[in-house]
Amino acid sequence: MSAFEFFFSFYGLLLGLSVAELVGGFARVLHEKARVRFGWLTPLLAVFVALDVATFWNQAWGIFRGAPFNQALLIIGLVIAGVFYIAASVTFPRVSAEGSEQRIDLDDHFWAHRRLVFGCILAANLIVGVMFMALMSVDAGFAAMSTPRLWIGFGVFFFGTATAAFSPWRWAVKGALFVLFAYSLFNVGRAAIALVAAGGWSPATGA
Repeated sequence: MSAFEFFFSFYGLLLGLSVAELVGGFARVLHEKARVRFGWLTPLLAVFVALDVATFWNQAWGIFRGAPFNQALLIIGLVIAGVFYIAASVTFPRVSAEGSEQRIDLDDHFWAHRRLVFGCILAANLIVGVMFMALMSVDAGFAAMSTPRLWIGFGVFFFGTATAAFSPWRWAVKGALFVLFAYSLFNVGRAAIALVAAGGWSPATGA
Protein backbone atom coordinates (compact mmCIF):
# COMPACT_ATOMS: atom_id res chain seq x y z
CA MET A 1 0.00 0.00 0.00
CA SER A 2 1.40 3.38 -1.01
CA ALA A 3 1.49 6.43 1.27
CA PHE A 4 -1.31 8.03 -0.76
CA GLU A 5 -3.49 4.91 -0.59
CA PHE A 6 -3.05 4.79 3.18
CA PHE A 7 -3.87 8.49 3.53
CA PHE A 8 -6.85 8.33 1.20
CA SER A 9 -8.37 5.32 2.96
CA PHE A 10 -8.79 7.69 5.92
CA TYR A 11 -9.53 10.94 4.08
CA GLY A 12 -11.96 9.37 1.61
CA LEU A 13 -13.88 7.66 4.40
CA LEU A 14 -14.40 10.96 6.20
CA LEU A 15 -15.49 12.78 3.05
CA GLY A 16 -17.83 9.88 2.30
CA LEU A 17 -19.57 10.49 5.62
CA SER A 18 -20.35 14.03 4.44
CA VAL A 19 -21.97 12.67 1.29
CA ALA A 20 -23.95 10.21 3.41
CA GLU A 21 -25.19 13.08 5.60
CA LEU A 22 -26.36 15.04 2.56
CA VAL A 23 -28.14 12.10 0.95
CA GLY A 24 -29.59 10.97 4.27
CA GLY A 25 -30.83 14.47 5.09
CA PHE A 26 -32.53 14.74 1.72
CA ALA A 27 -34.10 11.30 2.16
CA ARG A 28 -35.46 12.28 5.57
CA VAL A 29 -37.18 15.42 4.32
CA LEU A 30 -38.58 13.46 1.37
CA HIS A 31 -39.99 10.95 3.82
CA GLU A 32 -41.82 13.80 5.55
CA LYS A 33 -42.67 15.69 2.34
CA ALA A 34 -46.31 16.16 3.38
CA ARG A 35 -45.24 18.68 6.01
CA VAL A 36 -42.17 20.10 4.26
CA ARG A 37 -42.06 23.28 2.18
CA PHE A 38 -39.04 22.70 -0.03
CA GLY A 39 -38.37 26.00 -1.77
CA TRP A 40 -35.15 26.12 -3.81
CA LEU A 41 -32.47 27.51 -1.49
CA THR A 42 -31.68 24.44 0.62
CA PRO A 43 -31.79 21.93 -2.29
CA LEU A 44 -29.47 24.21 -4.31
CA LEU A 45 -27.17 24.55 -1.32
CA ALA A 46 -27.10 20.77 -0.87
CA VAL A 47 -26.09 20.23 -4.50
CA PHE A 48 -23.37 22.87 -4.18
CA VAL A 49 -21.98 21.24 -1.02
CA ALA A 50 -22.04 17.81 -2.68
CA LEU A 51 -20.19 19.13 -5.73
CA ASP A 52 -17.60 20.79 -3.50
CA VAL A 53 -17.05 17.54 -1.58
CA ALA A 54 -16.53 15.77 -4.91
CA THR A 55 -14.08 18.52 -5.92
CA PHE A 56 -12.08 17.92 -2.75
CA TRP A 57 -12.05 14.21 -3.49
CA ASN A 58 -10.60 15.06 -6.91
CA GLN A 59 -8.11 17.56 -5.49
CA ALA A 60 -6.74 14.93 -3.14
CA TRP A 61 -5.40 13.11 -6.21
CA GLY A 62 -3.53 16.19 -7.42
CA ILE A 63 -2.29 17.53 -4.08
CA PHE A 64 -1.68 14.48 -1.90
CA ARG A 65 -0.74 11.87 -4.50
CA GLY A 66 2.97 12.55 -4.20
CA ALA A 67 3.00 13.38 -0.49
CA PRO A 68 4.91 11.19 1.95
CA PHE A 69 3.10 9.50 4.80
CA ASN A 70 3.04 11.91 7.72
CA GLN A 71 0.81 12.28 10.77
CA ALA A 72 0.48 16.01 10.14
CA LEU A 73 -1.15 15.29 6.77
CA LEU A 74 -3.61 12.95 8.46
CA ILE A 75 -4.55 15.71 10.91
CA ILE A 76 -4.97 18.21 8.06
CA GLY A 77 -7.18 15.71 6.25
CA LEU A 78 -9.16 15.15 9.45
CA VAL A 79 -9.74 18.89 9.91
CA ILE A 80 -10.79 19.43 6.28
CA ALA A 81 -13.14 16.45 6.18
CA GLY A 82 -14.47 17.23 9.67
CA VAL A 83 -15.37 20.78 8.66
CA PHE A 84 -17.13 19.42 5.59
CA TYR A 85 -19.05 16.96 7.75
CA ILE A 86 -20.34 19.78 9.94
CA ALA A 87 -21.50 21.67 6.85
CA ALA A 88 -23.20 18.60 5.40
CA SER A 89 -24.87 17.64 8.69
CA VAL A 90 -26.69 20.98 9.03
CA THR A 91 -27.58 21.52 5.36
CA PHE A 92 -30.90 19.74 5.93
CA PRO A 93 -32.92 19.99 9.17
CA ARG A 94 -33.22 17.15 11.61
CA VAL A 95 -36.72 15.81 11.05
CA SER A 96 -38.60 14.88 14.22
CA ALA A 97 -40.32 11.56 14.77
CA GLU A 98 -43.31 10.56 12.68
CA GLY A 99 -46.62 11.89 13.86
CA SER A 100 -45.40 15.40 14.61
CA GLU A 101 -47.57 18.16 13.16
CA GLN A 102 -44.72 20.69 13.06
CA ARG A 103 -44.27 22.22 9.61
CA ILE A 104 -40.77 22.40 8.12
CA ASP A 105 -39.76 25.24 5.82
CA LEU A 106 -36.43 24.56 4.10
CA ASP A 107 -36.01 28.21 3.10
CA ASP A 108 -36.27 29.21 6.77
CA HIS A 109 -33.72 26.53 7.61
CA PHE A 110 -31.38 27.92 4.95
CA TRP A 111 -31.47 31.43 6.40
CA ALA A 112 -30.99 30.11 9.93
CA HIS A 113 -27.92 27.99 9.06
CA ARG A 114 -26.34 29.47 5.93
CA ARG A 115 -23.54 31.22 7.86
CA LEU A 116 -22.45 27.95 9.43
CA VAL A 117 -22.64 25.95 6.19
CA PHE A 118 -20.92 28.51 3.96
CA GLY A 119 -18.46 29.38 6.72
CA CYS A 120 -17.39 25.74 6.98
CA ILE A 121 -17.05 25.45 3.21
CA LEU A 122 -14.99 28.64 3.14
CA ALA A 123 -12.74 27.41 5.99
CA ALA A 124 -12.06 24.05 4.32
CA ASN A 125 -11.20 25.72 1.02
CA LEU A 126 -8.96 28.28 2.72
CA ILE A 127 -6.97 25.47 4.35
CA VAL A 128 -6.41 23.79 0.99
CA GLY A 129 -5.73 27.14 -0.70
CA VAL A 130 -3.01 28.05 1.80
CA MET A 131 -1.50 24.57 1.48
CA PHE A 132 -1.54 24.80 -2.30
CA MET A 133 0.13 28.23 -2.33
CA ALA A 134 2.80 26.95 0.06
CA LEU A 135 3.49 24.01 -2.27
CA MET A 136 3.70 26.34 -5.27
CA SER A 137 6.34 28.40 -3.48
CA VAL A 138 8.66 25.41 -2.99
CA ASP A 139 7.89 23.04 -5.88
CA ALA A 140 8.22 23.81 -9.59
CA GLY A 141 5.58 21.23 -10.52
CA PHE A 142 2.96 22.94 -8.38
CA ALA A 143 4.16 26.39 -9.49
CA ALA A 144 3.49 25.40 -13.10
CA MET A 145 -0.17 24.94 -12.18
CA SER A 146 -0.50 28.67 -11.48
CA THR A 147 -2.62 30.08 -14.31
CA PRO A 148 -4.94 33.09 -14.66
CA ARG A 149 -7.93 30.73 -14.86
CA LEU A 150 -6.89 29.10 -11.55
CA TRP A 151 -6.71 32.41 -9.70
CA ILE A 152 -9.89 33.74 -11.27
CA GLY A 153 -11.62 30.56 -10.15
CA PHE A 154 -10.24 30.94 -6.62
CA GLY A 155 -11.46 34.53 -6.56
CA VAL A 156 -14.95 33.65 -7.75
CA PHE A 157 -15.23 30.82 -5.24
CA PHE A 158 -13.86 32.60 -2.18
CA PHE A 159 -15.65 35.90 -2.81
CA GLY A 160 -18.90 34.09 -3.58
CA THR A 161 -18.69 31.86 -0.51
CA ALA A 162 -17.80 34.75 1.79
CA THR A 163 -20.69 36.79 0.39
CA ALA A 164 -23.13 33.90 0.86
CA ALA A 165 -21.91 33.39 4.43
CA PHE A 166 -21.68 36.93 5.74
CA SER A 167 -23.64 39.35 3.56
CA PRO A 168 -26.51 41.03 5.43
CA TRP A 169 -28.52 41.36 2.19
CA ARG A 170 -30.62 38.40 1.15
CA TRP A 171 -30.51 39.33 -2.52
CA ALA A 172 -26.68 39.20 -2.37
CA VAL A 173 -26.75 35.80 -0.65
CA LYS A 174 -29.11 34.39 -3.27
CA GLY A 175 -26.99 35.83 -6.08
CA ALA A 176 -23.80 34.40 -4.58
CA LEU A 177 -25.39 30.96 -4.19
CA PHE A 178 -26.49 31.00 -7.82
CA VAL A 179 -23.01 32.08 -9.00
CA LEU A 180 -21.35 29.35 -6.91
CA PHE A 181 -23.75 26.73 -8.25
CA ALA A 182 -23.19 27.89 -11.85
CA TYR A 183 -19.41 27.91 -11.33
CA SER A 184 -19.52 24.35 -9.96
CA LEU A 185 -21.57 23.17 -12.94
CA PHE A 186 -19.14 24.95 -15.28
CA ASN A 187 -16.24 22.97 -13.81
CA VAL A 188 -18.19 19.72 -14.09
CA GLY A 189 -18.95 20.57 -17.71
CA ARG A 190 -15.27 21.25 -18.46
CA ALA A 191 -14.32 17.92 -16.93
CA ALA A 192 -16.98 16.12 -18.98
CA ILE A 193 -15.75 17.77 -22.19
CA ALA A 194 -12.16 16.78 -21.39
CA LEU A 195 -13.30 13.21 -20.75
CA VAL A 196 -15.09 13.02 -24.09
CA ALA A 197 -12.15 14.63 -25.91
CA ALA A 198 -9.81 12.04 -24.41
CA GLY A 199 -11.97 9.24 -25.77
CA GLY A 200 -13.53 8.19 -22.47
CA TRP A 201 -12.13 4.88 -21.25
CA SER A 202 -11.67 1.38 -22.51
CA PRO A 203 -13.83 -1.52 -21.29
CA ALA A 204 -12.27 -3.77 -18.71
CA THR A 205 -11.12 -7.15 -19.96
CA GLY A 206 -11.73 -10.27 -17.98
CA ALA A 207 -8.97 -12.58 -16.93
